[in-house]
Amino acid sequence: MTRPIGYFVHHQGRGHAERCAAVVNALPKSQPVTVFCAKPDIFPAFTRQVELIALPSLFEPTGYEDINDTTSAPDTVHCAPLGWPGIRQAMAQLASWFASANPVLMISDVSAEVAQLARICSVPHVKVLQHGQRSDPGHQAAYDGAVGLLCPAAKALAQPDWPARHMGKTHFAGGLGVDVKRPDPARRAMLRDQLGIAPDQRMVVVMSGGGGTGFASAPFGIAARALPETAFVTIGRMAQDWHATEPANLHHHGWVDNAADYLAAADMVVASTGNTTCHQILAAETPWLAVPEWRYFDEQIEKAAALHRAGAAHHLPHFPSSAGAWRAAIQRTFHTHDPALQRALVDEDAAAKTTRWLTGLTDQLLSETSNETGDLHDIVHPIRA
Repeated sequence: MTRPIGYFVHHQGRGHAERCAAVVNALPKSQPVTVFCAKPDIFPAFTRQVELIALPSLFEPTGYEDINDTTSAPDTVHCAPLGWPGIRQAMAQLASWFASANPVLMISDVSAEVAQLARICSVPHVKVLQHGQRSDPGHQAAYDGAVGLLCPAAKALAQPDWPARHMGKTHFAGGLGVDVKRPDPARRAMLRDQLGIAPDQRMVVVMSGGGGTGFASAPFGIAARALPETAFVTIGRMAQDWHATEPANLHHHGWVDNAADYLAAADMVVASTGNTTCHQILAAETPWLAVPEWRYFDEQIEKAAALHRAGAAHHLPHFPSSAGAWRAAIQRTFHTHDPALQRALVDEDAAAKTTRWLTGLTDQLLSETSNETGDLHDIVHPIRA
């Protein structure tokens, strides 16, 4: 029997689940896969058989925590509070599966603790490599112990401080998990008509992602008043400010299922730098003002800086706070826009190339052993007294 691949998926935001579904769907159907996640309902449709196991959350308390934890966590871990039954149960489920399933590979997207658990349990693991300040011992141990690193971004977006020992085992997959087909001009005109945008009217889409608390509305009231002939349309989570005065050319559409349609219709986009958001905008080849949201380890700050260096977006550390600053930022965004640079950062074949890389890893891992069965009775011998 072919030994299974395990896949741990963090349940904050959507990018982790979208990447997982894209990779798993592209793997050979003969390859067994078991996916672990605290929210099994966040995944796009799987097109093949997958075992999906719900884990307790590794970072959300349940109310049954039984120790007054006043300790400081060591630098080798990020989320390891004492006295959490949910964490014990989740790690026990994973360790039990490692022992019974004999997996050939475990993919962690993302948890340094899960990656280190796999290594401690003698299971080869692939760690997803994200942007951010991750030079701490916890991340470095997870990266150093991995047989491979999977970066859901183009190599041109690599951070300058990523060490050679990690770059040498990293597979870059720009656009992984996102529909990155080239924009269609005829479809663009149709979408603008459906949204009520005149052919000669400028449309700026403000895209607020799902991984955090969303944008506050007040800055965009200022932007819309600064450019009254421009239609400003917001999608996603938008926090209303009591002091904001919003003009008629600012429209809030809330959560939509067709964010890619808005991007295809837009003349410009204002957005943070979450994984899905990034690749949707790059694929649309739209002028982009990138303003990072707060994330652990400065993930979005580093991603925005990488996009700016690559010429794929104009980066500001925060939203402009005056009409003049908004006009200057938007003018600069249009002036520096290069659709060819954006297109070069996404790959329509990212999922297929990633699965070929993973298959190569598993073949290499098994090349020097004759035991490719998942039946542990064939490889574990009891110690006799």
